[in-house]
Amino acid sequence: MNTIEHPDITRMRRYGDLRNDPEFFGFDYFGDEIFFGEEVVEIDGELVLQDNLQLYLEEVCGAKFYTA
Repeated sequence: MNTIEHPDITRMRRYGDLRNDPEFFGFDYFGDEIFFGEEVVEIDGELVLQDNLQLYLEEVCGAKFYTA
């Protein structure tokens, strides 16, 4: 399950020191910022951060994840 955190905290966790801002690439399906070097998935023309892939599959595609 994804939780919401402040974008500066997410950026700090991903890239370290905020003074070295990574180059902005765009936004994913959920409006999250994508920076060059991040892993994304393209589905039907939509970009989805790999971190948001399960959420996308559940909400958009109706996928259900469970343990067998």
